[in-house]
Amino acid sequence: MALTGIQIFKLLPKTNCKECGVPTCLAFAMNLASGKAELDACPYVSDDARAQLSEASAPPIRPVVLGKGVRKATTGGETVQYRHEKTFYNPTLLAAQVGSDITAADLTAKLKGWNALQFERVGLNLRPELVAVKDAGGNADAFAAVAKQVAETSEFNLILMTEDADVMKAGVAACAFKRPLMYAATAANVDAFGAIAKENDLPLAIKADSIEGLLPLSEKLTGMGLKDLVLDPGSREPKQCHQDMIALRRAALKNGNRAVGFPTIAFPCEMASNLDTETMLGAMYVAKYGGIVVMSDFAGESLFPLLLERLNIFTDPQRPMMVTEGIYPVNNPDESSRVLVTTNFALTYFIVSGEIEASKVPTWLLIKDSEGLSVLTAWAAGKFAGDDVGMFVKKSGITDKIKHQELVIPGYAASIVGDVEEELPGWTITVGPREAAHIPGFLRA
Repeated sequence: MALTGIQIFKLLPKTNCKECGVPTCLAFAMNLASGKAELDACPYVSDDARAQLSEASAPPIRPVVLGKGVRKATTGGETVQYRHEKTFYNPTLLAAQVGSDITAADLTAKLKGWNALQFERVGLNLRPELVAVKDAGGNADAFAAVAKQVAETSEFNLILMTEDADVMKAGVAACAFKRPLMYAATAANVDAFGAIAKENDLPLAIKADSIEGLLPLSEKLTGMGLKDLVLDPGSREPKQCHQDMIALRRAALKNGNRAVGFPTIAFPCEMASNLDTETMLGAMYVAKYGGIVVMSDFAGESLFPLLLERLNIFTDPQRPMMVTEGIYPVNNPDESSRVLVTTNFALTYFIVSGEIEASKVPTWLLIKDSEGLSVLTAWAAGKFAGDDVGMFVKKSGITDKIKHQELVIPGYAASIVGDVEEELPGWTITVGPREAAHIPGFLRA
């Protein structure tokens, strides 16, 4: 039975050393109890306490780290069946597949095109993470060459797809430094693949013909000391795969079945004959409950919707979406352009910046950190007070970009004019429109 946060706290060293990444041992204990942290993060816990805390410190679905470098990512680690219960933590990882028979020139062009598929959204860079190299013909040298080229010439991390142990060894030797996912151990090769994964400290996917077939493979590999596993129930019919993903999630979270307490992988590329249908299936598995989704290709018109869906689903519902505090130029402003200020609630930013852009009027837009609250809510909560806004304007660096002292504040924050003027003596503070739709007319006036 899992321990409570207070029970865990009693077993911790109580040093408040902060080396675990949180300020206090009590906060760390609460994170352990909720499955948001692992016990290994505490460097001072005793062996006796570690033994007692082993159950409480492990999330019901183990987080598995894939790759190295800027696209290093974690899948799994989830603690709830439904997002509204708390939140989802680690977004579904997106992969595209290449065969080991691809030429070096074609692969170079493909990687260049895929790498260009990066999209800015609410201050975040949205992009895919993985390339799946699939064995085409059992040629170990060709497989290793493609894996090596992907690893050494791109930011992408890898999935190595073969059931041949010799081919897998060659692929691992070529790109082990990128910590690829080995796919896949089956009943026929589980001993050999388990040994390769353990020797190289790599995550390993398991494939079976059903959920029931996964259980003995999972138990055998965990018995060998492997912890970083990914599950593929083998279903390639969309409805059955969807049901399997849900069943695996439920078994781990609701029934506490540790044998299936690992992230999953789904293959829309093997379920459809065209990228449009793949994209619809991929969207289904991003929602429920693919830890990794493998497509046959990346294209902007299919990838962007998947990235956006992923962003929306894996954004904490208890925390509003925010943009980064700072200065945002719209329509190429200059030193005489007007300056507007508002909060960093993402929806506010997109609506306001969109209306400014539509006005065609060059404008400086200042975004103040208000913990993601809208203007009226932030003002009511004291996160958009006049003195704070004035101090932010002074520290923002906008005075280096303009030759006037005029600031426009949101209409819903009209009451802070006096406090802003006190903080910014000599400035002219203008109250702007209450509704964003009126901004273009206001700027053109």
